[in-house]
Amino acid sequence: MIRTPFILLILDGFGISSEKEGNAVAHAHIPTLQSFFQKFPFLLLRASGIAVGLPWGVAGNSEVGHLTIGAGRVIYHDLPRIISSIHDGSFFQNPILHDAATHIHMHKSRFHIAGLISSGSVHSYIDHLYALFEFTKRENIEDVYVHVFTDGKDAPPRSAADFLNELSVLIAREWPHIHFASVIGRFFALDRDQHWERTKAAYDLLCRGAETVISSIPEYIRLRYAQNETDEFIAPAVCRDKNGAVMPRVCERDVLFFADFREDSMRQITRVFTDFTFAEFPRISIPSLFVGTLTEYQKNGNAHAAFPHRDIILPLSHILSNARLTQLHIAETQKYAHVTYFLNGGSEDRTPGEEHLLIPSLPSVHFNETPFMRTPEITDAILANLEKYDVIIANFANADMVGHSGDFSATITAMESIDTALHKIKEKIMQKGGILLITADHGSIEMKRNILSGEALTEHSNNPVPLFLIGQDWELAHPRAEEMVQRRQNDVAGILTDVAPTVLELLGLEIPKEITGKSLLSQLRIQLKNQ
Repeated sequence: MIRTPFILLILDGFGISSEKEGNAVAHAHIPTLQSFFQKFPFLLLRASGIAVGLPWGVAGNSEVGHLTIGAGRVIYHDLPRIISSIHDGSFFQNPILHDAATHIHMHKSRFHIAGLISSGSVHSYIDHLYALFEFTKRENIEDVYVHVFTDGKDAPPRSAADFLNELSVLIAREWPHIHFASVIGRFFALDRDQHWERTKAAYDLLCRGAETVISSIPEYIRLRYAQNETDEFIAPAVCRDKNGAVMPRVCERDVLFFADFREDSMRQITRVFTDFTFAEFPRISIPSLFVGTLTEYQKNGNAHAAFPHRDIILPLSHILSNARLTQLHIAETQKYAHVTYFLNGGSEDRTPGEEHLLIPSLPSVHFNETPFMRTPEITDAILANLEKYDVIIANFANADMVGHSGDFSATITAMESIDTALHKIKEKIMQKGGILLITADHGSIEMKRNILSGEALTEHSNNPVPLFLIGQDWELAHPRAEEMVQRRQNDVAGILTDVAPTVLELLGLEIPKEITGKSLLSQLRIQLKNQ
C-alpha cells in the first residue's frame, strides 16, 4: 500500500561530524533534530568521492548530490570523466577543441579562456585548465588570454592571490604564450539568480574592459584584501602587458572558451553570448565569435560543448510519474535547478504529474545577513500542498549558502531556523499519517572552522550526511541513550545512491534495474526491533 503524503526533504550542506569545534550543528539549539536522533531510525550516508562518482577524497557538492539522489546510481561525473580523457590522451583529440583551434588559425584571431580558477573542485578543476593550456600549446596557438573568475566559496576566502601567484610561475615556465587578461569575483561572473547587473559586470569586463587597469592580478587582489574584500567579490579589472598595453578584450572572430565543468552557474554568462534573443541588457555586436564550453551548460544552446551531456535513464521523478503519483518539487532560486534539473537526471522536462514551485531567493548580497533565507516560506509551501500531491521533494538551502559565508554565528542561526521548520513539518506529517524522509546532498555546516588555525572554512566537507525516517509507525518505543546516538553518528551504512530505492520501497513501488543503489529500509526497520 502506498503511504502518502510523502516528503523527501534535502537539507543542503548538512553533514554529520563528531568534532564539536567549528561544528554549527553541535553549537546550535536544535531540539527537533536532537529528537530525531533519539526517537526515530537514522543512518549515515557517504556523499563524497567515489561514492558519488567523484575522484577519491573530493568533497561532494549540490549538483552531484542531487543528481545522485535522483539517479539512484553512481554517475561518472564530468570532473573525473574529463580527467580520464586527459590521462588517456583523448582530450587533446576532442573535435570541439580542434574546431576552436581551426577557427583561430583560419581567422588569425585570439583564444580567450574564462572560468573559475582556484584550488576548489566544485565548479572547475585546475587540471582541466592545465590541459587546455597544453592543448593550445600543441596546436601552436600563439596567444591565449585568460579571464580569471576568483572563488572564495569553494576555496578559502583569501586564497586567490597566492594561488594565482603560483600559477603565474608555472605558466611562465610551461606555457609562456598564456597571458592573464582580466579578473573578477564569482559573485558577478557565476550569478545564477538572474541578478543581471552582476552578469553585465562580467560581460562588460570581457567585451568592453574596465576602468581599473593592473599589472599583476595577485598584487591587485592583495590590495582588495586590504579593503576587506574577499575573493568572491573581487571588483573587475583588466591587465596590461609587459609593455604597458591593455590586454585584448573579446572581439570578432575570436574564440571564447568557458572552462568550468559545472553548468548551472555558467548559464547566465554564456547565454549573453549565445542567445540571439537576449534582452536583459544591451550587448555589443561580435561577429563570427566561436563560443565553446567544457561541458554542456544548456540543452539546445548555441555554444559548442566539448563534453556533451549524457542522458540518465529512469531517474526517480520518472518512476514516480510512471506509477501515476503526483509530485511537487520546491526550492528557492539558489537551489531550484538542483531539485528540478539535477534531481531529474539533467533534464529540463517535467514528467506527467510533476510540478515545480520556485520561491524567489531574497535579494541579499550576503546570505549571512539573512540566514533564514527562504526556509520559512518553503516550509509554508510544503504544508500548504501536503494534501494536493502524493510526493513533495523540497530543498532547504541555508545550511549550504550561509555556510559558504564563513560567518559561524550566522551559520548557527541558519541551523536553528531549519530546526524550527522541521518541527512544523514533522508535526503535520505525523498528524496526517504520512512519511518524512530527510537527507542531505553533501557536508558543510558541521565543519566551519579549521581546528588547528581557527580560520573560517567556506568550502564543503567530506563528512557523511544523515538519512532520517519520520512517521507515526517509525517512532521508537524508547528514546536512544546519548551514547547510542553518538555511536550511530560514527557508523556509515550507505551512500547517496541508496536514497531513491529507499523512497521507492517506502512507497511500495518496484525498484527498476536501472536503480543500482540498495534500499536501506530493512536497516532502518531493524532499529525499531532492536529496542
